[in-house]
Amino acid sequence: QVQLVESGGGLVQTGGSLRLSCASSGGSFSSYGVGWFRQAPGKEREFVAAVTRGDTGRRYADSVKGRFTVSRDNAKNTVYLQMNSLKAEDTAVYYCAIDRAVRWYSSTYSWDYDYWGQGTQVTVSS
Repeated sequence: QVQLVESGGGLVQTGGSLRLSCASSGGSFSSYGVGWFRQAPGKEREFVAAVTRGDTGRRYADSVKGRFTVSRDNAKNTVYLQMNSLKAEDTAVYYCAIDRAVRWYSSTYSWDYDYWGQGTQVTVSS
């Protein structure tokens, strides 16, 4: 059974930075693609960023390109989301999730992800 735990969320001012972590236990972490999604109050969950199982590719939502960077450290079974130049519209609960399917690309669809963390709140104040 794979378990995911996000951390690193908090309150930050507009223009600030945060680094989220997603620690995994169980399963074969290096074999899985990992995605980050977010959900703001009253809105649907949306794709943010993802990294392939072999760290051969990264994908970003247009809204975060150039500001967010996803990376993974398989030795630590952890994926990171570095968020810079934060905006008020980045306020949401951020979730990491694992995609166990063998893909050469990162999926942007939440239904392709099998296991989810509990989420971490990011609040950007203007």
